[in-house]
Amino acid sequence: MTTFDDREEAFEKRFALDEELRFKATARCNKLLGLWVAGRMGKTGADAEAYARSIVLADFHEPGDGDVIRKVHQDLGAAGQPLDESALRAKLGQLRAQAIEEIKAGR
Repeated sequence: MTTFDDREEAFEKRFALDEELRFKATARCNKLLGLWVAGRMGKTGADAEAYARSIVLADFHEPGDGDVIRKVHQDLGAAGQPLDESALRAKLGQLRAQAIEEIKAGR
């Protein structure tokens, strides 16, 4: 192998690792959001965990956060706990930072 091939392989491995970490951080962030929303709706225990899983799964419908924000916005409205989208996006940003820190810490 040449030096170029070694560098190319190293970049490919790094890219794959970065993508895996990004996926894990997004899933954890969505779970944290789901648990937070579940708490606002009065859900606890297994009900809260199930709701959080539904938020994680909702993220697979389309790229970006739009699908998650729409689901949470609708669910909170239906539960009589309306919150505007900008507040939800702010909370999502906050939880994304928390999720990244947790993953970096190995939790």
